Amino acid sequence: MTRYADIPKPIRSGMVVVDPDRGTPQRVIVLQFNPDTLERSIAPQSAGDSGDGASGGTGSGDRNEALRLKGPAEETWKFTAEIDATDQLEIAAPDGIHPQLAALEMLVQPTTAQLRAASRLSQKGTIEISPIEMPLTLFTWGSKRVLPVRLTELSVNESAFDVNLNPIRASLSIGMKILTVSDLPAGHRGADLYMAHLAQKERLAATARGGSLGALGLPGADVLSGRG
Repeated sequence: MTRYADIPKPIRSGMVVVDPDRGTPQRVIVLQFNPDTLERSIAPQSAGDSGDGASGGTGSGDRNEALRLKGPAEETWKFTAEIDATDQLEIAAPDGIHPQLAALEMLVQPTTAQLRAASRLSQKGTIEISPIEMPLTLFTWGSKRVLPVRLTELSVNESAFDVNLNPIRASLSIGMKILTVSDLPAGHRGADLYMAHLAQKERLAATARGGSLGALGLPGADVLSGRG
């Protein structure tokens, strides 16, 4: 008889909503299935972007800025998440997958309490009302990727329903912007978490196996000095 008890349970990706002041989790959203693909786009914040000719410009930027960075790279992630109540028939779902969808949608919505509070301030004649601050959202993709994020896209395609028209299957396209120290104030918990993530990336880069100049077809270091 085949034994499956020793097979490790796969780690799930997901999101954690955190109180930025206390650092306590307010909600944990575990994705039912790990996405098959993860699209990541990384754009450096180059100091000479205005005219370095990288995108067809004239190359009239400050030459002293060509190798300088203004801050951490701007990084965006995209993936598709699947939610399927029919894959969990042992779990009662009187509302279909409404609760799971609502939990994700509330990551980009203010609460009714916040909206009412803003409305009361407006009725009192408050001239300037600060934008509503949302809790800190972390996206987790294993222990080596725990990142502060802001959702920039949430597209839902509901493809199956029960007899009461509750959705029971949906595909979600989710886009996120990684929040860095350029986006968050100094001392913010999210900024500290981003720095921890960047330090983790530095440690991983240090373990990468280095190559040789010969593998690149370069005879020696002299060719890199401009004298070769």
